[in-house]
Amino acid sequence: MTEATPLILVLPDRDAAEEVAAELTDRFPLPTEPQLVREALAGEDDAEDAQWLVVLEDPPSTVDPAALASLAEEHDGWLERS
Repeated sequence: MTEATPLILVLPDRDAAEEVAAELTDRFPLPTEPQLVREALAGEDDAEDAQWLVVLEDPPSTVDPAALASLAEEHDGWLERS
């Protein structure tokens, strides 16, 4: 059995990450809740300089990465694969 690769949406702030996580749970049948993770930008000490990640640990095959990328872009973010 192969492990699914997590999908990561990178967003500019916590509000955007929370909105995207809520939309994901409304739009897709996810086996687990999306995780919100704060990621400080490299070399930055200021708490304001952070991105927020929405991590889908075990996305079902029915989740279209293009739809996730579009959703992230609507919130000034992008989709990354780990």
